[in-house]
Amino acid sequence: MSKKVLDITELQIAARAFCEKESGLYRTELFGITDGKAIGTFVEHCFQEYLGQYYEFCIGSSANGLDLPSVNTDIKVTSIKQPQSSCPFKESKQKIYGLGYNLIVFVYEKVDDARLQKGCLNFLSCTFIDSSRTSDYQTTTGILNIIANNGNADDIFAFLIDHQIPADEVSLMSMAEDILSNPPKVGYLTISNALQWRLQYARVVNLSESIDGITPIIKYSERID
Repeated sequence: MSKKVLDITELQIAARAFCEKESGLYRTELFGITDGKAIGTFVEHCFQEYLGQYYEFCIGSSANGLDLPSVNTDIKVTSIKQPQSSCPFKESKQKIYGLGYNLIVFVYEKVDDARLQKGCLNFLSCTFIDSSRTSDYQTTTGILNIIANNGNADDIFAFLIDHQIPADEVSLMSMAEDILSNPPKVGYLTISNALQWRLQYARVVNLSESIDGITPIIKYSERID
């Protein structure tokens, strides 16, 4: 059987099929594991192996930093208890204009069966987030409110200072001028400043309205904080 070339549409189709296949599947290697990073790595590898059965695509490396570089997408895996992950910090503008790549976010609930000595992951949510929507919600909505109220570069600069965007004042003033001439789209992540960006996904998981650039592959049925 010849393999298809992986594109964004096929990625979403495959992600849904993968979630349906894996949910409720008990595995010995998952029993007793509570480390979110270990679970995330396990799911990433399983999903890449699943894709490899049907599609032609490039697997990422630490050099390029993306799990699926041929579709400019990184895989994120997180527990429903606190849907968040980290990603490399490249520049301050990522918080305003996005990370520069798409995300596919798998959100799971883990169940262990002591009798079987096996664990399983139930995928409660899976979302594809286009790169244009991977910026910070409060930062982008705040900037757009300033622009809508006839704000100027000084107003945006003051906002960036108040919100502790990690850059020096000269860079922030230059950024403010760029923002005025090229306003961002509203992002739907919560991005916390750190040595690595801390990405939080509750807003995406709970999203009820249709947003261009955000595709719910598996919809979460209960709201989380």
